[in-house]
Amino acid sequence: RREAAELLRGHRKPRSPHGWGLLVALWLLAFYEPVVTEGHLRRKNLEFIFIRFSAWEFAGCDKLWAGLVTTLCHHIRQHFGALPLSVFHVLGSRPRFASGFSQREWILKKGTCLRLWGLLLVLGVGVAILLVALLVPGIKDHHALKVVGSAVASLSGSSLVLGALSILKNFLVSEKKKIERLTDSDRFAGQLGFMSKIRGEVEVLVDFLAFMEVFERRRLRVVMEITSLDLCYPEKVAGVFNAMATLLSDANAPFIFLLAVDPSVIVPCLEQTGCMKGLADNGYLYLNRAVTLPFSIPEMGARSRLRSVEAAIQTREDLMYRIIADNVAKTRCGCAGAGAGAGAVPGWKEADSQAVGWIHEAFRCLHDGSDLLSRYLPENGANVRRIVNTIPITLRLLLHRAGPAAAPSPRAAAAWVVLADRWPCRLSWTLQCLEDAGHDPGRSLWSVFQEHLGELSALRQPLGKVLSLDGDPELFQAFLARDFPFGAAEARELLGVTVNLDHSIRHQMGLLRAMARL
Repeated sequence: RREAAELLRGHRKPRSPHGWGLLVALWLLAFYEPVVTEGHLRRKNLEFIFIRFSAWEFAGCDKLWAGLVTTLCHHIRQHFGALPLSVFHVLGSRPRFASGFSQREWILKKGTCLRLWGLLLVLGVGVAILLVALLVPGIKDHHALKVVGSAVASLSGSSLVLGALSILKNFLVSEKKKIERLTDSDRFAGQLGFMSKIRGEVEVLVDFLAFMEVFERRRLRVVMEITSLDLCYPEKVAGVFNAMATLLSDANAPFIFLLAVDPSVIVPCLEQTGCMKGLADNGYLYLNRAVTLPFSIPEMGARSRLRSVEAAIQTREDLMYRIIADNVAKTRCGCAGAGAGAGAVPGWKEADSQAVGWIHEAFRCLHDGSDLLSRYLPENGANVRRIVNTIPITLRLLLHRAGPAAAPSPRAAAAWVVLADRWPCRLSWTLQCLEDAGHDPGRSLWSVFQEHLGELSALRQPLGKVLSLDGDPELFQAFLARDFPFGAAEARELLGVTVNLDHSIRHQMGLLRAMARL
């Protein structure tokens, strides 16, 4: 709609540096200087170039911020093509602002044209002298003319050849390779001029983008999506923030950074590095100054949770369909010998086949908006995927151990997985207290937790980091006391197949309880 509105306003149609547009772009790069006019600044049509940068992919390198800059250079080169960027390195010029209300967007480079015509003229004169000295009778014996002609021709021609070689060098050696060479070089890594060279490469990119804005007749914005930064070391996190500040230091830089992070993880990382000096070691204050548009994702609604579960379940469908197809093939192959094995005890293969139906039933409970279990699903997509990946393993182990007759229902097993994921500290404390109290199958987990709540409160300081893993305490009470009142016997049975609960937490709690009783 914006493109159509620009055409209705009388502006010319946008163009791209591909096909015939590439030849036009190269011609303008060589002989014309772009001008930013008032009409260009009023343009409403925008093109966004989205670049995804996963910090985890570069976490192993010494300079994570260099990975961000190389990713930026690589994608811009890939988007516009290597040839226009290579020519811009040698012949291009930064756009200048128009004086007054002139609408002229291109100005001939008179100096470049005069130099080129001068070189061609000198080259022509040198070739003519050389040809005269070689071909005209009577002058062939004059070695001086031959020397002058060859010297003039070689000097003028060498300037043109050097320009062509410079373009070829920039075409073959990308900006990404240049920065990688700088980061690999010990000679540059310890010098102050290292960052200035990186900054120089970035400035060339900014000028090239400004040139392409005028050429394409639209505004350009490069959107950098930075993810997985909260999985990196603290010094790497600070380096990425420094790189962002370097790229945004130019007021006209067309960069937009989308920083998808968990502040509760990023803030301690920033506070551990030296970048916090002068800010009272307050990571939140640093984030407030670095981020110009904060956006905290609101609390996830019921429909959004169900969509998140559906998306996570779909990642398991290929595995489940493969199991189903394998079971159908086994059934067809085993029809002839079914009578011989009718009285045999079901083995692990039969239990695994039956597990597929149980997995479908558990996923149906998760995805059913009317089921109480869906209320307790986490808002974080990573936690939802963990739950969806854990349920099939838990159900298979449960069927292998107890069999379909004695095992808890698929809904109960799914609820247990959700309980272990949402409240690992409180569940571990309850299980440890249950183990220390001895076998009492009639007791409920909630009564055990209530009985020893005061002791847990006294251990808040040594268990502070583990307690921070738990979700809402009121939901925990509603889960165990009302909606899913697991008993001691059921908990002992499910504990043997629980794979998403860190058992070292329970061991640490047992040690703390033993030390408190000394």
